[in-house]
Order: sequence, then C-alpha cells, then structure tokens
Amino acid sequence: MELYRASFKKKSSWTTLLLLVGIIFIGANLRAPLTAVGSLIPFIRDDLHMANALAGTITTVPLLAFALISPLAPKLARKRGMEQAIFISLLLLAAGMILRSLSGLTLLFAGTILIGCAIAVSNVLLPGFIKTKFPRGVGIMTGIYSVFMNLFGALSSGISVPLSEWHGFGWRGALVFWVLLTVTAMIIWIPQLIKSNKPHPIKDAALEGKSIWKSPLAWKVTIFMGAQSLIFYTMMTWLPDLLQLRGYSNSSAGWMLSLMQFALIPVTFFIPIIADKMKNQQPLAIATAVFYFIGIAGLLFSNAFLTIVWIIMIGIASGSAFSLSMMFFTLRTESSGEAAELSGMAQSFGYLLASIGPVLFGALHDFTHSWTLPIIMLLINTLLFLYVGIGAAKPGKVRSVSQS
Repeated sequence: MELYRASFKKKSSWTTLLLLVGIIFIGANLRAPLTAVGSLIPFIRDDLHMANALAGTITTVPLLAFALISPLAPKLARKRGMEQAIFISLLLLAAGMILRSLSGLTLLFAGTILIGCAIAVSNVLLPGFIKTKFPRGVGIMTGIYSVFMNLFGALSSGISVPLSEWHGFGWRGALVFWVLLTVTAMIIWIPQLIKSNKPHPIKDAALEGKSIWKSPLAWKVTIFMGAQSLIFYTMMTWLPDLLQLRGYSNSSAGWMLSLMQFALIPVTFFIPIIADKMKNQQPLAIATAVFYFIGIAGLLFSNAFLTIVWIIMIGIASGSAFSLSMMFFTLRTESSGEAAELSGMAQSFGYLLASIGPVLFGALHDFTHSWTLPIIMLLINTLLFLYVGIGAAKPGKVRSVSQS
C-alpha cells in the first residue's frame, strides 16, 4: 500500500483518482460482455435453433480472437499510443455488443468476433499501461483491476437472466445492456486521450534474434495458461445448462455461475502476493489442481447442497490458476522484454487451446446425451494442468535461445 501511495503522490489527487477510476472501469469491461452470455446460452440456442456444439462457439469465438489479436495489440499501441489504443478497443467493444444483439445468427457471431478483438487489445495493453503509470504500485493496481474485472464478470452472469425477463427485454436486451458499462468507461477515459503520449517501445527479445518458443518452460507456462482458461470458459458456457437440466431455474443457474466467479475474486487478489513471496510455487499449483479435480468430479453427482461446494471449489481454483498464470510471466523471465514475449506466447497459443473446451464439451454432450463424458474430458484436462503446473511452478527462468 505504501508503494501505491508513493506513486499516487506524484500526481494531483484528482488526476490520479480519475486515472484509477478509468482503469477500474476498463477492467470491469474485460469479462462482463463475455460472462453475460453463459447464463443466456439456453435462450439463445432455443431462439436461434442452434445445436449445442454451435452454441458453444459463442464463447469460443472470443478466445480465438484473443489468440489472433493479442500479438498485434503492442503494434497498435506503438502506432497510436496506449491511451488511444485502449480507447479504440472500447469503441470496438461497444460496437460489437450492439451488433451481436441485432437480429440473426450472422450478426450474433460478427458482434462476438468484434467483442473478442476489442477485449484482446485491452487485455494485453492494460498491464503495461499500469506499469508505465504506477511503476511502484504495479501489484496493488493489478489486484484492484483484477477484482473489478471478476466482480463485474460475476454480476453479469447473475443478473443477465433476470434482465432478459424484465419487461420483455429478452436475451438481446440483456446482452446490449452492458454497453452502458463500456460507454461509461469511454467517457471516463477521455481525459487520458487529451494528455496522451506515445509509449516507449518495449524491449523484445525476438527483435534481437532470440526466441522463447523453443523453451520447454515457456511451453509449460503456455499450456498452464491454456488449460486453466479451457476450464473457466467451458464452465462459463455450460454450467447453467448443466444445472437447468438438473432442476435449477434459469435464474438460479445464472446465480450459481455468479457464485463460481464471486468465489475467485478474493483469490485473484491474494494469490499473486503469496506467490511473489515463495521461491517455489509448486505447492500452490498442486493445491489448485486438487481443488479443480474435486470440484469438477463433484459435478458428476446431483446433490443440491454439495453442488454449491463443488462450484465454490472450482471458483477458488480458477482464481488461483489465473493469478499464477499472470505471475509466471514475470517470475519465470529475466527482463521486461522477455516477460512481454512470454505473455504474448501464452495468451496467443493458450487461448487457442482454451477455445477447444466449450465446443468439445457441447459436442460430447450432443453425442452422448449425458454430461458424464464431457466432465471426464475436463478431469483429463485437469491432469494436464497439474503436470505442466508442477513444471511451470518450479524455480527457474525461461531461457531464450538463438534462432537457427
């Protein structure tokens, strides 16, 4: 906290407060437009007469956009400046949310693609922006925006169904409602555009004839990132549907998805602090995998009380896994350039891996007419997560090797 205050005092209180609020609102937009879809999937599927596998692609498409756009975000920032690049991403996000709420399957997916591209840009740039503006308070600022990112993600899952049932809003009205959050962020961000400066280029090891793509440790971090994202986005897509088929109402199933996300909020704040103080993060990686395995395996059973316990365990594991992924980018690298390269590699290939989850889960359910095989698929993924997690959490640094 003292580090944050020292950084805070370098600017006027009003300027810094406005910047802080802007960062909070941008963080709030990084998940809400995506998590709002999960609890509405049954409505969208039935209204547009979609198969489960196709419905699963609604949350898969943004992950593919993350994978494709993440490496391009720094180039946009170098050309337009970080502040303008983030504002452009908010404009695209608002346009995408409006587009996907219009009539037709084509516009639904076109808007979803635009949303994925927009969030990918802010996902990549916001951590670097925080490091530039609050060099001595990166930890606390990252914790703050992560909390609001997950808080609004949880809220959007919970209230989207009630919104859809309010005065005939429908699923389209419930989805477009969140554009208000994006417009608010754009308004608050305008002062940053007025005084924006182009950022200094980030040193990139790849530009010096080196690459981390041949590093086994880098691949473990990347697969770790992808495996945890696969579980999270699969749960976000299919958990409400699974619960509804077990007797939960649409609204109750949406709030259970919110419960999973509320459970991860405090974890995302404290795990980075704990991990940073540990020389070996393997105990955290193992504990996270155990929580994942027990929580996911518990979904094979339909006890109402225990279902709440399983969902909370999955939420805690998701928060821990996401935080460890972010920490490995810095803990396993020697320089900021190497950290940026590892982050780009992990978010690009990792989200590509994660995109398989929702579609495969839905396809397995279509094929077997049961949730058992899809859940077993997630359990196998958890074993992969444990294997690469033990390697990624072991003390050591990614070693860049000369390109041949």
